[in-house]
Amino acid sequence: MNDGKQAALSAIQKINAVEGFDPTPLAVEYVDLNTQEKRSRLPVMAQLAWFRLKYPEGRVSVAVTAAKDCFVATARVYPSYTNPPEQYLSEATASRGYQADKPTVSPREWAQTAAIGIALRNAGFGLQFSAAGDSFDSPAVDELGGIIWSREDEPQAPLTADMPPAAAPVATQSPAEPVDPLEKAMNTLCPISKYKGRTLGQVLREDPRAILWVATKFTGDPEVSAAAKLICEQSVEQSA
Repeated sequence: MNDGKQAALSAIQKINAVEGFDPTPLAVEYVDLNTQEKRSRLPVMAQLAWFRLKYPEGRVSVAVTAAKDCFVATARVYPSYTNPPEQYLSEATASRGYQADKPTVSPREWAQTAAIGIALRNAGFGLQFSAAGDSFDSPAVDELGGIIWSREDEPQAPLTADMPPAAAPVATQSPAEPVDPLEKAMNTLCPISKYKGRTLGQVLREDPRAILWVATKFTGDPEVSAAAKLICEQSVEQSA
């Protein structure tokens, strides 16, 4: 590798640098569902954690609309919660539809997670050099790992107050009651008064540190603490 290329790579690695934090070990390898190529990418949870380290007062907003055969989500990344709607670092849109081989995956939540991951990568919270040739439109396995699981028949609160509520999905068939432990944990109501009425899954995308607090510090309800611990353990496994 020549000196010029090495210098360029070193400069790229300084994008959104946080002292003492290296995102590279958190990268996971996945197989692109369209091309079957193996790639490395940061899970959405790792991207969000990095973003919180760089911008403690930042926020990510998401708006979702229902299309004919899919849900379309648009995510915006803001360096501060005080920024007006049009003053964002990056914006990304993703659409996801129902897949017969993944009947438990909510296309609405998948679209939200995909849009957030792409917006964060566009803002520089990704594997900078390898991301240059990525096709961000393709469904990625690591997006599924970051999905906030919820029942389709429950109302979904927007991630930020300034964004309108997502359109309700078109009713086709009543979903079965959740049986997956992680899904049940995601649907557990958060005990923190700041997030009253929201589930742990909804809070996870906005403030991962709140979930860690519930898992390690909250003593009001053992079942709620256990649910938060399961979510944390799952996130660690996906990032390993």
